[in-house]
Amino acid sequence: MYRRLLKSALFRLDPEDAHHLTMRALGAASRVPVWPEAARRLSAPADPRLAQTLWDRPFTSPVGLAAGLDKNGEAVPAFSALGFGFLEVGTVTPLAQPGNERPRLFRLPDDSALINRMGFNNGGVEALGARLAALPFRSAPVWVNIGKNKATPNEAAVEDYRACVRLLSEVADGFVVNVSSPNTPGLRALQAADDLGALVRAVLMEVEAARVRIARRAPPVLVKLAPDLHPADFEASVGAVLDAGANGLIVSNTTLSREGLNHPHRVQTGGLSGRPLTARSTALVREAHRLVRGQVPIVGVGGIFTAEEAYAKIRAGASLVEVYTALIYEGPGLPARLNRGLGALLERDGLRNVAEAVGVDAQSL
Repeated sequence: MYRRLLKSALFRLDPEDAHHLTMRALGAASRVPVWPEAARRLSAPADPRLAQTLWDRPFTSPVGLAAGLDKNGEAVPAFSALGFGFLEVGTVTPLAQPGNERPRLFRLPDDSALINRMGFNNGGVEALGARLAALPFRSAPVWVNIGKNKATPNEAAVEDYRACVRLLSEVADGFVVNVSSPNTPGLRALQAADDLGALVRAVLMEVEAARVRIARRAPPVLVKLAPDLHPADFEASVGAVLDAGANGLIVSNTTLSREGLNHPHRVQTGGLSGRPLTARSTALVREAHRLVRGQVPIVGVGGIFTAEEAYAKIRAGASLVEVYTALIYEGPGLPARLNRGLGALLERDGLRNVAEAVGVDAQSL
């Protein structure tokens, strides 16, 4: 129904207007008593082979929602009801900020892609924290993607990330350090190994201080890297993340590349997501798997539209995968379709659990 009716109507609207309309609808659905739990029982994966434990936490499915869609945590129950195994909200910054000027979101339907230059538009940590604290239940872990305010110079960025952790430690099931968005000037410079290592150590110190203060199990800290790093720089950044003690990697963020695009919007500035990133992000997952040698889990993101594409990232080394752009093009049934397809692929390959598939292609190289 989405692809036949709703998608056509939404795609007639400005992309950002369509996004806000959708988020308002999902936010309203999230507040309907009992509905999210009931819908979750229907959409959540019934196949026990999709379940795994990472960071001593259970995940019913390896398929998660990537950051950027629910920046302010407005529709966590509704997104959980779609069958995701985990959700990533944000990016959030210490202070609310409007982001870049509109238009700043562009569809490229010929390429099954999006270009965005949103610029971390969000309502700030206090608003997000209050919203997450008010949730009556969580049927899936909720990670928070954290960043720095645009006005904060890079030399002071660490304090923004620490502030996010300090104010959200009681409500976040995980933190994602975002140093790879192309839409905040200078942010990607923080991926340089020395700066990145110092930043991650500071975030982990703040997480530990919060653990002691509130007597709550420390959430995992993951770092999200860009797909545009030179191979040597990518290796150095991964090494810095591991040396600093981070708990995982997310590979990868949006790209500045425009290779192979056909749609006229290819000239727009911003980060490209969707199908053009599928092969590149899978190759980077494979490289990250080689570099981390099983020390931390990897989350693969970029151009996942089908169960086969999700499975390819898992076989390349990702323990979990995330979707964003495909949800815009494929609709709310996507998580359930991916879960069913992954179960069928595990059955085909005679694997007892999704964890058995992680990195099998990378190991054969």
